Amino acid sequence: MKTSQTIMIVEDEIALNDAYTTILEKSGYQVLRAYDGDEALLALENVKPTVILLDLRMPNVGGIEFLRRYPLAHDPSVHIIVFSNLDTQTEIQQAYELGAERYMLKAWASPKDLVRLIEETLHSAHDLPKLTGLSDSSKAQG
Repeated sequence: MKTSQTIMIVEDEIALNDAYTTILEKSGYQVLRAYDGDEALLALENVKPTVILLDLRMPNVGGIEFLRRYPLAHDPSVHIIVFSNLDTQTEIQQAYELGAERYMLKAWASPKDLVRLIEETLHSAHDLPKLTGLSDSSKAQG
């Protein structure tokens, strides 16, 4: 089942992007890579990942600006996980309000934590219909 699921990594640090790619490919996922929000937005014109793993602090177009520009309303089947070292409550809340479903501080996450976070996101997405009419932060808490 994983082989049909694609994860887009949006991370500007090359070593981290490489590491996440290796971890996810070894876990059976197809991986797309982008190094900032602008590159991700361009790629998303032609591809549809199952999950977007999004850093917040990146050059050019950061994670918050990416979320503002990405048309989640047109594609609610794409799940966005913020995986960042930025842990200010204001920006995390803003990410949830703009459509992120989950957040994890990457400095404290092991490779197993990353895979488990993605699997939990996909599992909960299959168990529950996508909620409408609720704030994004209430969806993220589920």
